[in-house]
Amino acid sequence: MAQALTSMAGLRSTSQGVLEGSGSNRLNISRVTVGSQRAGLVVRAQQNDSVPESSRRSVIGLVAAGLAGGSFVKSVFAEALSIKVGPPPAPSGGLPGTDNSDQARDFSLALKDRFYLQPLSPTEAAARAKESAKEIINVKSLIDKKAWPYVQNDLRLRASYLRYDLNTVISAKPKGEKQSLKELTGKLFETIDNLDYAARSKSSTDAEKYYSETVSSLNNVLAKLG
Repeated sequence: MAQALTSMAGLRSTSQGVLEGSGSNRLNISRVTVGSQRAGLVVRAQQNDSVPESSRRSVIGLVAAGLAGGSFVKSVFAEALSIKVGPPPAPSGGLPGTDNSDQARDFSLALKDRFYLQPLSPTEAAARAKESAKEIINVKSLIDKKAWPYVQNDLRLRASYLRYDLNTVISAKPKGEKQSLKELTGKLFETIDNLDYAARSKSSTDAEKYYSETVSSLNNVLAKLG
């Protein structure tokens, strides 16, 4: 009986010790938890304090940028207002037969003077017609190279000058000479059209044929010009 009481007393003391030990552990854990929660609260408080600071800095930066942009715009407007409008630029020159390449856009001139090709005197028109004839004869090198687009471009450009100048010359001729010169001119431009079609068709045989006819017609017309 005494032994049983002694063993029960020992068990009670042991269980109390275990309970006391576990209680101390729980206290320690709770302290650690509270400590970590306090640290977290401190960190959050610091982060919340930095947000207004960064927003204030961004606002200050925006205000500074706005002030700088406003001053820049004011300086630009000031410089723009100080620009003086001067007289029109000097004539830039133009193609043969034109005094200035800007004549076609000069609304202060009469309509007849704004025509792209200004009329020349019969003597000057005859001289330019001879230059155009030389350029047409020079397309032979392009035909030999079979550079058909360049053949067409040169023919059409020079033929337009030649037609304009020949009309000027014919209008100044006596009535008895006008008809024969018109017939020669019509035949000339017919052969030029045939040569242009041969270049468009890329036919070397036809191009050679109509080139020879064009040169012959040119010589006949130039002989009448004097």
